[in-house]
Amino acid sequence: MTVRLTFLCATPGPGAPDPAFGDCALDERGRREAASVKAALPPYSLALRAPSIRCAQTAEAVGVAATPENALRDIDYGRWTGRTRTAIAAGDPHGLSAWLRDPDAAPHGGESVAGLCRRTAVWLGSLPDDARVLAITEAPVVRAALVHVLSAPARAFWHVDVPPLSVITVTLHAAGDAGPGDPALPRQRASAAGAALAGTASVGVAFAGPASADAAAAADAAAASADSASVGPAVRRTRR
Repeated sequence: MTVRLTFLCATPGPGAPDPAFGDCALDERGRREAASVKAALPPYSLALRAPSIRCAQTAEAVGVAATPENALRDIDYGRWTGRTRTAIAAGDPHGLSAWLRDPDAAPHGGESVAGLCRRTAVWLGSLPDDARVLAITEAPVVRAALVHVLSAPARAFWHVDVPPLSVITVTLHAAGDAGPGDPALPRQRASAAGAALAGTASVGVAFAGPASADAAAAADAAAASADSASVGPAVRRTRR
C-alpha cells in the first residue's frame, strides 16, 4: 500500500502578518497568489478541502473541484475566533501562554492542539489504499499531520511553521511495500531525514511551492524537537 498525500496550505487571508483567527474570504491579492501555485500541484485521484470559505476559494483559484471534508476543518479557536494574536496577548496573556506551552490546554473553550493532532491522525489512517490525495486545508491541520508522520510529540506543533500556499507531499508506504531507498532499520530517534510511523510505515516528505525552503526547515525543527519520541525507520526526504 502506498498513499501519496499532498497538502496545499491555504493563505490566512487579509490582515497579514497578524490575521484574525478563524475563517475569512480571500481578497483579490489572495486569489492571485493562490492561482500562482497551480503548477506546483502533483497529479491526484482524490481532491479534498476543509469546509471553510478560505479553502473553497483557494480550491477555486487553483482550478480544483475538491470535496469538503469535515475532518480537515481548522482548529476550533472558541472565544478567540475573529481576534488577532496581538489582541489576545493583550486581553488574555496567561491563556495565550498556556495554549502555546501545553498542547492539552484550551483556554479559549475550543479545541486543544492535542485534540487537533488526534483528529488529524484518525483522518490520516482513514485514507484509501494506493491513492493520490490532494488536501487543501489550513496551516494548523498541516502542522498536525507533519507532527504525526514525523512521530513527534504534540508539543512540537508550534515548531512547524507551514507558510501560506506551501505545497507539502507526504508519501506513506506500508512496511512490506517500502522500496529499496526505504530500508527497515532498528528503532531510532527522529532526525532531519524524517521518520516512519511506529515501525509500520515509511514516510517521505517533499516540499514545493513559493515557500518550500521555509517549510522544509520547519519540518527539520519539528523532527529535532522530538527529544523523547521513539520512531521507526529513517527514510529519504526530498525537496523540489
